[in-house]
Amino acid sequence: MTGWLSAALSITALVVVLAAVHVPFGDYMARVYDSKKHTWFERATYRVIGVDPDADQRWPVYLRSVLIFSVFSVVSLYALLRLQPYLPLDNGKDAMPALQSLNTAISFVTNTNWQSFSGETLGFFVQMVGLAVQNFWSAAVGMAVLIAFIRGFTRTRTDRVGNFWVDLTRGTFRILLPVAFVFAIVLLVSGVIQNFADTTVTTLGGGEQILPGGPVASQEAIKELGTNGGGFFNANSAHPFENPTPLTNLLEIALLLAIPFSLPRTFGRMVGQLRQGFAILATMTVLWAISVTLTVAAENAHAGAALQAAGAATEGKEVRFGVPMSAVFGASTTLTSTGAVNSMHDSYTPFGGGMTILNMGLGEVAPGGVGSGLYGMLILAVVTVFISGLMVGRTPEYLGKKLGSREIKLASLYILVTPALALIGTGIAMSTETGRSSMLNSGPHGLSEVLYAFTSASNNNGSAFAGLSANTDFYNVALAVAMFLGRFLPIIFVLALAGSLASQTRVPETEGTLPTHRPQFVGLLAIVTVVLAGLVYLPALALGPIAEGLS
Repeated sequence: MTGWLSAALSITALVVVLAAVHVPFGDYMARVYDSKKHTWFERATYRVIGVDPDADQRWPVYLRSVLIFSVFSVVSLYALLRLQPYLPLDNGKDAMPALQSLNTAISFVTNTNWQSFSGETLGFFVQMVGLAVQNFWSAAVGMAVLIAFIRGFTRTRTDRVGNFWVDLTRGTFRILLPVAFVFAIVLLVSGVIQNFADTTVTTLGGGEQILPGGPVASQEAIKELGTNGGGFFNANSAHPFENPTPLTNLLEIALLLAIPFSLPRTFGRMVGQLRQGFAILATMTVLWAISVTLTVAAENAHAGAALQAAGAATEGKEVRFGVPMSAVFGASTTLTSTGAVNSMHDSYTPFGGGMTILNMGLGEVAPGGVGSGLYGMLILAVVTVFISGLMVGRTPEYLGKKLGSREIKLASLYILVTPALALIGTGIAMSTETGRSSMLNSGPHGLSEVLYAFTSASNNNGSAFAGLSANTDFYNVALAVAMFLGRFLPIIFVLALAGSLASQTRVPETEGTLPTHRPQFVGLLAIVTVVLAGLVYLPALALGPIAEGLS
């Protein structure tokens, strides 16, 4: 009972903290992206890269900037991984193999942070200059694309959606960097390590053991804040050097949810209708609360028998966090694109593990990744308005913009691309001996391992089921393709939709306009989100976690 009381208090504190930062943080981010002024440091940066910060871009140019920057980032990180033995602070580590380097480079640039390697195999220089830098940049790219999409609603009769280089720079230096700096210090004070040396200790048996060290606190802060998830150590946020206490565990959950749950306020402020942002926030909150409740319930379903027998409910979970807060972390990380884990999802009950897969299948919109969660939810809002318009026989409108065939086609392509990648990838893996040979388990649980991997990669989540041996040529290539296409195909459709909306003239509201700020719309949007994911993923879930749970 004490553990559950502590968990209830922790969840209450989490909700209070997120509610407290929602308004000031959301308003601050809106001011950052709406500002007409550039700091001296930003102007110096623009001069170095040869960018005119006052020149807005058309959506194709904005898209090209995103792709050019991302490809440059992939090549740069790939080079660092391959050249690791020749770099300073290499800690005597070898170069990462070619295909694994490609997988890792694409993973961190796409904000997926899938790891087919142990974090301990990398030197400090690559961890800091390679992985940590991409943790900032990949998050800033997601936020920039979101802001361009919001401008599609706020601008009229124009083909301009902003300047990617300005949005990227501001997101990095005005939002992510200062917040991550502060919380790196908080984590350091709370027990997360920050050093540049391994420590040799004498064990109780008289032997020697090397305890790995590193600049962990600085990377842990942006790992959670930017909804990245790549762990400094193989055990990720279950490792005591990354997440030592229940307090740091709660702080890390708050960090990974802070920006996604604050961005709806930014959206409401930028479109000039705060109630629209509140409606989106309410939808995200409802879905998050339901998911957390069901995941915790699934993990507690057999707690009594587990404690009496082999401890199944606590398998793969840290005793310092307990079952409830492990489940809250698991639900929150799969509902965002974070990928960090403080417990092994492969050890979850069938329905608990199924919930983590479904969370990613929802499109990670409750609240989703930094930037990507909100633009995913706004795409679903567009589809919801369209469906409602069909019911009453009128042209649908959202925030003063008409939703015609072009807009709905782009929204539909956005929704279909990630499940198509996940299910096709799973089908190919299950139909080949190479794909099946990496499964730790056979039967429905083995299918869940493969389905989880491709769902995680396609939705740019990055967490793993922990039962799949993914460091093979097949999975390194297949998952790299899924991560790359799962990141940039949706961005293409989002920016194309932003350009289409920005070119329109705003239409006035009439009595026939669907109110998109009321509880009815919140409920309808939540239902559409769940139904769309359910229709796509239900057959695969039925063969995997549902079949296992009912057997």
